[in-house]
Amino acid sequence: MTPELASIFREESNIKDRLVLRAEVLTKIRAFFAEREVLEVETPLLEPTTNPAPFLNNFICDNLYLQTSPELAMKKLLASGSDDIYQICKAFRKGEKGRLHNPEFTILEWYRVNFDHHDLMKEMEDFLISIAGFPKAMYYTYQEICKKFLGINPHQSTLEQLKSIAEKNNLNVSGLEDDVDTWLQLLFTHLIEPNLGLEQPTLIYDFPIEQAMLAKISNGVASRFEVYYRGVELANGFHELNDAKEQRQRFNQDSNKRKKMGLPIIPLDEEFLTLLPKLPNCAGVALGIDRLLLLLTKGNSLNEAL
Repeated sequence: MTPELASIFREESNIKDRLVLRAEVLTKIRAFFAEREVLEVETPLLEPTTNPAPFLNNFICDNLYLQTSPELAMKKLLASGSDDIYQICKAFRKGEKGRLHNPEFTILEWYRVNFDHHDLMKEMEDFLISIAGFPKAMYYTYQEICKKFLGINPHQSTLEQLKSIAEKNNLNVSGLEDDVDTWLQLLFTHLIEPNLGLEQPTLIYDFPIEQAMLAKISNGVASRFEVYYRGVELANGFHELNDAKEQRQRFNQDSNKRKKMGLPIIPLDEEFLTLLPKLPNCAGVALGIDRLLLLLTKGNSLNEAL
């Protein structure tokens, strides 16, 4: 990244400078994967179904869903023999608007066959150094980071303990579900996340199994990692689950949560579930391109990068 481009997202910069920076970053990303023989692919943005996760609100167009990420479609390609792949595309999440959120954003997602989440974390560190010139990363397990900032073992914490921590830190929360994982996520978001990666990228891994989503479970924790830099969540990755029975059970649990929350029920992707047993051993990660550009330019709001 040239010094001249490093600060061009300031208010006074012109539109061409911003476009040049974005194009340069995308070119470097494609070169990074070409060197590693990872194939660029495209998948549909409109599908008859999508991820039923209850915290993802979907746009619906003529009974088709705009995708919140290309994950399910890319795994179908992997299960059909694509080998290593990546994609740069738009993703859509209804109701997400703020300093670090926008309903439409650009996502980079990639999958590496015969990688676990530890292998992919190392490649993610290489990516951030190569593409953005960020410093070397720090690594913590979810348990280690909760011990550091909250003084607890999150895998053994009680609801009363978590509520007490929230009260001591003046987190005024009303109406929050009486669920240990919900409160863990609240404390992580408010008391840990803003302190992560202030000097160098920080990778947190081995999350509670309740936060597994589409990840494998190993030794009582989810084989999942997240990437933070300067207090911003930049990427989310998994050692991918390929057990169709387990995946269907998790989808059904999400559907039940959606029903309790009064959210529309999303039909399960039966094609995905049918192909899932053929998914090779692999790890995948999704990264927000707009957030990466924001961090590169030390901006304050995602609007500066859109």
